Formats: sequence, C-alpha cells, structure tokens
Amino acid sequence: MSTLVIVESPAKAKTIEKYLGPGYTVKASVGHVRDLPKSNRNAIDIEGGFVPHYEIVAGKEALLRDLKAAAAHADRVLLATDPDREGEAIAWHLFEALKLRERAAKRISFNEITREAVQDALTHPREVDQNLRRAQEARRVLDRLVGYDLSGLIWKKVRYGLSAGRVQSPALRILMEREREIRAFVPEDYWVITADLRSAGGANLTATCTEEPRSAADAERIVDLGRVHPWRVRTITETEQKRSPYPPFTTSTLQQAASTRLGFAPSRTMAIAQKLYEAGHITYMRTDSPTLSQAAIGMLAKAVTERFGADHLESKNFKAKAKNAQEAHEAIRPSNPAARAAGTTDEQKRLYRLIWERAVSSQMRSARSMKTRVCLGPEHAEVPDFAVNGSRILYEGWLLADPAARGEDVELPALREGEPLTLTDMHAEGKQTTPPNRYSEAGLVKELEKRGIGRPSTYATIIKNLAERGYVEKQGKTLVPTDVGDVVSSFLEQHFGTYISDSFTAEMEDKLDDIADGARGYEDTLRTFYTTFHKDVVEKEGSEKLTNLGAAPEAYPCPTCGAPMLYKLGRGGKFMSCSTYPACTGARTESGGIIEPLAPIGTYPETGEPVFVLDGRYGPYVQVGDPKQVKGTRGAPSRSRSGRASPRAKTPRP
Repeated sequence: MSTLVIVESPAKAKTIEKYLGPGYTVKASVGHVRDLPKSNRNAIDIEGGFVPHYEIVAGKEALLRDLKAAAAHADRVLLATDPDREGEAIAWHLFEALKLRERAAKRISFNEITREAVQDALTHPREVDQNLRRAQEARRVLDRLVGYDLSGLIWKKVRYGLSAGRVQSPALRILMEREREIRAFVPEDYWVITADLRSAGGANLTATCTEEPRSAADAERIVDLGRVHPWRVRTITETEQKRSPYPPFTTSTLQQAASTRLGFAPSRTMAIAQKLYEAGHITYMRTDSPTLSQAAIGMLAKAVTERFGADHLESKNFKAKAKNAQEAHEAIRPSNPAARAAGTTDEQKRLYRLIWERAVSSQMRSARSMKTRVCLGPEHAEVPDFAVNGSRILYEGWLLADPAARGEDVELPALREGEPLTLTDMHAEGKQTTPPNRYSEAGLVKELEKRGIGRPSTYATIIKNLAERGYVEKQGKTLVPTDVGDVVSSFLEQHFGTYISDSFTAEMEDKLDDIADGARGYEDTLRTFYTTFHKDVVEKEGSEKLTNLGAAPEAYPCPTCGAPMLYKLGRGGKFMSCSTYPACTGARTESGGIIEPLAPIGTYPETGEPVFVLDGRYGPYVQVGDPKQVKGTRGAPSRSRSGRASPRAKTPRP
C-alpha cells in the first residue's frame, strides 16, 4: 500500500522521511494553501452565515498540482500538519483543495518528531476535527471583520493607511496606558543613607538605612546622630528558604526567558524553536500547558539520575494555571533529554540548552538556601535600623541543572548580637523616584498572557505588527509608543473602548475555545458579536475627524503669518500646522523647525490642480493636488516618476 504524508514544512518532511519505511512519500504544503483574499470585497458572506470565500494562496498553484498528482497515485493520504488549531485548519484546507476522498484521507498528529511518536501516530489516524477547524476559522473571520471595519474608520477619521486589530489594538492600549503613567509621573526626592563599618574581628561591611527620608534635613539628622554615637549589632535573623524548580516552558515563558537570558526577540525565539522542532530536537513549541506526559517524565528522570544522581531526583508534573489552556499539548521539552546539546547554529544550540535546563531541572529536588539579615545601628532611639543581607546555598538541587538561576552567594562576616562596630564612613545620597518602566517585549508577552489577550502563537506576531505599522519603536528591548500609536490608541479607546478592553478580548477568547470544544456555534457567535459591533462602527461614521492634536507652544508661531500653531499627525509623525489652514500652509517640525513650503512644478491638464514631486517609501513620485490632503482621495490619481497611474485608495468593506 502506498501512502502520501503531507506536512507543513520541507524540513519537517525530511526528518519524518527518515522514520518511515518503503511505501511512504512525504511532501510539504509549505504552510497555508488557501486563505481569505487580500481584498475584502466578497471575502466573507455575512448574510449567508459568515461563510468565508477562500482562494489559493498566490504562488501555491504549482505546489497544489504536485500534491494532487501525488495523492492520485497513493492508496491513502495522511494529513500530518501541526498539532494545534491552525494545523487542523491547514489539514482541512488541504482536504478541500486536493478534493480528497474521506475514506482515503485521514488526519494524524504528533507532539514531537521522533521515530516513536511518528510510528504511534500512524496507528491512530482520525478525521479532521471540525470543531478545532471551525474555531480557527472563526478567529480568522473575526479578525478580518474587526480589522477592516475599524481600519476603514481610522482611515477616514485619523489618516489613510493606518490599521487596527482585535488583539493588536488591546496590546497597543496596554503600552499607551503605561506611557500615560510615565507622562503623569511626578518625581519625589528621597535620600539613601549608607554606613561603612568594621567588626570587632576586622571584617568590613556596608549597611543601608531601612528608612529613606524625604527631606535633606531628616537625612542629615540621621547622619549626624550616627557619627557621634557608638554602633552595635542589634539583631541577627537567619531563615532557611526553599526554592522550587520552575515548570517546563510554555510558549510565553520560553519567549520571556529567551529575551531575558539570550536577548532574543519573541519572533526570533519562535523561528529558532521552529527549526529545532522540525529537526526533531524539541516538542511542539506552541503551547500554553506546562504538563508533561508520563513517558516524558520517565525520560527526564533517567537524565537526572544519570547526570546528577538519584538523590537529586523528584519527579513531578505541572498543571496549567489558565482555565482556557488550549488542547492537551505538552510543555516544550527536549525530545531526547539524554542529549544536552542539539542544533546546527549557535542560536539553536543556546535555545536548546535553555529548554533542556528548564525541563530537566523541573524534575529535581528544591534548592535550599540560608538567608541572613543583620540589623544594626548607633545606640540612639531616634535612629532607624540599618541592615545588611546575605545568603548562601545549602543544597543546590535543581540549580545544578539550571545554574544561571542560582544568583550569587553573599557571605556575611561572623557577627553576634550586641557586638560593637566601628563606623568608618557614613553618607546620604539624594535621589528621585522614577516612573514605571516601559514594557519590554518579554514584559508585554507576560502581560498579554496574564490578561488573557491572544494566544501563545500570536504574541510574537502582535509585537512584530505593532513595530512594522509604526505604532511602537524598539529601543533595545523596550517598546516605546510612537505619536501614530498614541493617536490611534486614543481614538479607539475613546470610541471603541469596550471592544479593546481586557475583559471583552479575554471573553472572546473563551468563546473561541467553546467553539473548539463543540459547546458553541460558529455562526451564532459571530453574528451576536458582529451585529452590535458593526452598528457601533456605523454610528461613529459621523464622529469628528481627528486632525488636531492640541495647541503647539506659543513660542512657535506660524513662520508664514504669525498665527498660533496646532499639532497634527502626518506620515512622518507629529508636526505643527498653522491654525488658519488651509488659508495659510505654514508648518513646523514637532521640535519647532521651519518646514519650507512645497512649490508646484505645474498643473494637471484635466483638472487644473497643482502638481508636486514628493518623496515616498519607494522613491520620488508625482502628487496631483494639495500634498496635505490624504493620498488618493481627491483629484487625479498619484503617479510614479514614470507617469504610470497608481490605483486609487479605497476604504475596505466586508
């Protein structure tokens, strides 16, 4: 019997081919083969029950012909796409696009690409799970409807070419909420007081005052008292603490740890993990479950015993904290824990090592440490405690497998309560409180997961989209909202706050989960949402256009007529525009620099409008009409330098 196995990636196909005997042919779909058309016209039949109209992905025609020919010569076809909702949807699309007969085509899935996992999957073929497929379809349709309705309104009310999204916009809102906290922050003064001391045995130590005075006078008073009174050890407290190992990685915790320890952006982490998975080194990397199979626990236990000794082993399993953790996936772990190193590139080797350390250490005993806190101070009742802290590891346990989590031992000199101390120096340093930090990429991933926004597979894409669309700038690992992001988020918060709230977004994820479980209908869910949502969008069509972003400083009057200036949003960000526009076209940069007015190079013969040469993202182009107007909304179409007309811009419609 001849069998055709279809997977998603060519690399995965090569790995699986090694595990299958004669009679098997493995081919790759190279991801999706059908999708909604890029143009929103007729993409979704709303009245007919939110029926999506799929098209073959551009460039996949030849590949599909090849797959169809291979299927025609096979006795059976096995759809072995990834073990998640998107993989289930791709399997269904292959079934439909290749016109496979149900009795000859089945679905198989495996969480890791190993010989044992693949062979086991071959013995358990099944039908495509229509509930999972419909849940993914509902997500795709929902995102399209929300994105196009909101984006179309933003084009009209803010600026052409901007976009919004069901999950992207709540993520941007989170960044802007933090940005507003930073703007509103008022720093406060405080003083940190330290004392350098020497013990009776001659050991040096530095202690810090447990109180931070809010005035220089209070700080000076404490320093003055400390310098004239003898010092002694007041109390010594020792506490033994237990440090439990971390659970194995989920998608979000892997992205966070890779960002913190390795400096990888979430999108980079997922790309590297994909390569490791396709090569058979790790289990599937899109999961929000830290659970391990019994077979995996056994393999990890063997690795712990052989490398660190049986006395360090403590087998355990972990449960997902989120009530809506998707499907019955395992945590991310090495396919073969006996291999401490894997991968072909330095990045792959580093990420694999991180995954190995987390998985193996999760099956080891807790570490124990001794925390010591020494309180000391001058012999005066009005002087608060000074303290110095120390710690030392008593038993390493799981830290043997994950040494980067250990931290440094801080050994304190041998001291006893009541022991006199000699003050060698004392000083107070004035400081100011600082605003909350902006989110890093890892921090935003953690926050999205905490609030139930999106799914593990979407976090990297969310951050990537925000950056590519100019809503945030990456400054190292920090995400900084741009002026464009500020304006778009403010507009959505003002007019569509309900739809980009945490509760609404998380509840919609729950409803999509219900569709996956077969507990909720596809059409009912979409119709209930879209009826109200679309009505709200239509009502906002009459809202005022958001063109003015507030008054500019009086120090920067219009360079042409001297009138006050207003902040506006242009393609390059915020700028100052004359408040009398269009009567006067004077303009300045956001920082106050004068923007020289554009001079027309002629007139368009059909309409008599002025013609300008502007710089675009693809080079110089000819603009017919006032350059301050939205491109493509009036006059003749814009033209390239070659004179070829570009299509008029159109607001999308579902």
